[in-house]
Amino acid sequence: MTRADRFRLPGALVDVPVAALLTYLTGVAVLDPPGPAWPGPAAVAWLAAAATGLPLVVRRRWPLPVFVVITPAAAVATAAGVVGLGMIPLTWFPAALALYTAASRSGRVAAALALAGGLAAPAVTIPWLYLRTGVSSADAPVSEVPLYWQVELGVVVVLLIAAWVTGRLIRWRRTLQAEAAHRLARDAVTDERLRIARELHDIVGHSLSLIAVKATVANHLADKPGETRAALEVIEKTSRSALTEIRRLLDVLRDDDDPAAELAPAPGAADLVHLADRLRSTGLRVELDVSGTEQLPTAVGLTVYRIVQESLTNVVKHADADLCWVTVRADGGNVDIQVADDGRGMHAARRSRGGQGLIGMHERVTMYGGTLATDPRPGGGFQVVAAIPYTAAEETA
Repeated sequence: MTRADRFRLPGALVDVPVAALLTYLTGVAVLDPPGPAWPGPAAVAWLAAAATGLPLVVRRRWPLPVFVVITPAAAVATAAGVVGLGMIPLTWFPAALALYTAASRSGRVAAALALAGGLAAPAVTIPWLYLRTGVSSADAPVSEVPLYWQVELGVVVVLLIAAWVTGRLIRWRRTLQAEAAHRLARDAVTDERLRIARELHDIVGHSLSLIAVKATVANHLADKPGETRAALEVIEKTSRSALTEIRRLLDVLRDDDDPAAELAPAPGAADLVHLADRLRSTGLRVELDVSGTEQLPTAVGLTVYRIVQESLTNVVKHADADLCWVTVRADGGNVDIQVADDGRGMHAARRSRGGQGLIGMHERVTMYGGTLATDPRPGGGFQVVAAIPYTAAEETA
């Protein structure tokens, strides 16, 4: 968690007035309570109010330290009598708010210790105050509320427990949301890998089928010496056996209800022209620059096509762009891809961050040991930049 995440400006804008309001109300309650007023200096009352209220300004950044500061401050103020008799729960309200924050942002053990300490402090100091001063409703007949330590302690205990339970429920909900997001990301990766496996099935299956056919024809037509025929027989048997095993292993990855799982020629870099034409029908102007992709291996060409396809789909869905540039250059065993637009860069960045499309592109690039970057453009808009290496062995495959 970054520093900006721990202390976000909107949260601080809420906490500052809340802390100021509670500080003011606590100070007023001490100086003008329903029961007997604090007989000491007013400065001491405001100091106690500030000690319990003002630390709430940074409760989101330091939840446990703030609770550790406020709770002893409230306990000392209560034990010393710097509280409003009949309104003691108001002095402990900042502690309850700090306990809520600590419970929502701390682990199980730390939250349990905070609850225990938060309950022990008023359980000791509130009865001590009443027993030490001997104040009761009979001693203060003009009090606006009944003065019983049992009532005030009960209200404080209920307030603290309610704050702690609410904090733990919030933490539990956040944990469920994080786990759900993690599962969605994991499922997206799994789905993309299954999709890649289906496409590789088509590519490898097509290649081995061609090998098997050519080897069979050569075996029937060759009138070379016996060694040549024997070698061709090995090619034929090996290719057919490999094709059978690949189909047997990869067919389990297919979804019979998925129309995309049907055997079809795998798209490649040559199909980017048709892809751009389809996107232009939506009103988006697409400038396409493709070079050096004629000799790309089939699998690499498919990866290039999918990355450009997903990038253009995001442009249409999220960027609200008028113009898009697509550049694909293959040279020296490396394919460089750039898809840029003139739309709403930051908006597109937020929409694409963590999305399944981005996960899919990352999986495809990582499979070849390449790199992928998705960033807003300096002049406005958004861009996807990928670099995919392929070895010399792949070039001749």
